[in-house]
Amino acid sequence: MAAAAAALAAADHPPAQPPAAGAAGPTARRDFYWLRSFLAGGIAGCCAKTTVAPLDRVKVLLQAHNHHYKHLGVFSTLCAVPQKEGYLGLYKGNGAMMIRIFPYGAIQFMAFEHYKTLITTKLGVSGHIHRLMAGSMAGMTAVICTYPLDMVRVRLAFQVKGEHTYTGIIHAFKTIYAKEGGFLGFYRGLMPTLLGMAPYAGVSFFTFGTLKSVGLSHAPTLLGRPSSDNPNVLVLKTHINLLCGGIAGAIAQTISTMRETMKYVYGHHGIRKGLYRGLSLNYIRCIPSQAVAFTTYELMKQFFHLN
Repeated sequence: MAAAAAALAAADHPPAQPPAAGAAGPTARRDFYWLRSFLAGGIAGCCAKTTVAPLDRVKVLLQAHNHHYKHLGVFSTLCAVPQKEGYLGLYKGNGAMMIRIFPYGAIQFMAFEHYKTLITTKLGVSGHIHRLMAGSMAGMTAVICTYPLDMVRVRLAFQVKGEHTYTGIIHAFKTIYAKEGGFLGFYRGLMPTLLGMAPYAGVSFFTFGTLKSVGLSHAPTLLGRPSSDNPNVLVLKTHINLLCGGIAGAIAQTISTMRETMKYVYGHHGIRKGLYRGLSLNYIRCIPSQAVAFTTYELMKQFFHLN
């Protein structure tokens, strides 16, 4: 059990300079550590969002009350979009999503590791609470850095075939910049997004990290295995990773609704058509998304020798 605890500690706090063989190894590993960390997070984000891209498109259409689909439910819309726009219609806006989600995922996961270490070493905050704080800060950092890309992605996803305001990503950027206040136009609605992301990201990272920590501490043989890039580090088995990531996404989605947003939507659209519109879809998309994101990131950490 002591060995498992030591391995778990190493997994939770990866070394800033991973060891490597050879005279030039440590320098190369040190020089490219952040690049490899950036790539690991970016790939994880892209895999997660590609998995649920059709659900993201439906979410945008329903929550924005698109007049072609507002009378339909989640599964009816999933069937109606291919009939009206072809199967690629389910992935409309996904190109912009990938352009946005790669840096978003990269920044979020990389910032989480950095903030977690910073909070522990500089502030002296340990236990599980440092994951909550680091996750919230990482989520907000990623949102601020990639918000313009997300705005463009949503605008493109809301369009319906034959009624295009924007012809593509570049045209959308140019149009928003010219007609909506220049650079500041890309950050319209940023504050509510930040307030919503802080608890969501914090709880998501907190839940996954805590489940991983507790699981490997109490059942290392049943739930874990040695990391492929560092046998002294325990990692969760892939199916356990998926389960923990899904639970993290479900819990984070449940508690991240803001009180002010609830009041506003309730006042304007009521309960059934407003407050809970798209809520079931949020669960359907967030659970597999977070499961794939955390699992892919853990695999990429091994692939890029980050443990």
